[in-house]
Amino acid sequence: MPRRRTQRPRPAAEPAQDMVSVRVRINGVEYSHVVEPRLLLVNYIRDVVGLTGTHVGCDTSHCGACTVLVKGLWGDGWMAVKSCTLLAAQVDGKEILTIEGLAKNGELHPLQRAFWENHGLQCGFCTPGMIMAALGLLLRNPNPTREEIKWGISGNLCRCTGYVNIIKSIEDAAKEMREKGVTI
Repeated sequence: MPRRRTQRPRPAAEPAQDMVSVRVRINGVEYSHVVEPRLLLVNYIRDVVGLTGTHVGCDTSHCGACTVLVKGLWGDGWMAVKSCTLLAAQVDGKEILTIEGLAKNGELHPLQRAFWENHGLQCGFCTPGMIMAALGLLLRNPNPTREEIKWGISGNLCRCTGYVNIIKSIEDAAKEMREKGVTI
């Protein structure tokens, strides 16, 4: 008769981790919430704050659909970051800009307008992240070459357009932003 194996008792599930307080300014509005320490910034923006323009595409940081700008994360200026790579707690006290914060007084930002006019989008899923990555580039380099634009958006995937109209959109927006002195 085979020996019967006795099961060892499983350890009890670990208690929930302590919650953390997060205070941020998103698109000029102050937010303060108590959240789980493991909450990703993209989920904080979408699920807690309710701004759904920042998309969740791949959950692996490969697609760039979740790109936002964060001020003061590394240095003093704005930086385009994939919000699926940061915890909400890591941006405590920082300022964040999402696609919803670009239009002012009902008028599209030059990047948004250029994407519209140059057909830089088709399905639109990648567009918010692509625009935010492009804005991050143009804030650092207001007069990029075509190669610099390609490099600047290389972390953002578009499965529809083939990038030609996206690059043209960024070139046109860069020109308008320089001529009118527009940044954010």
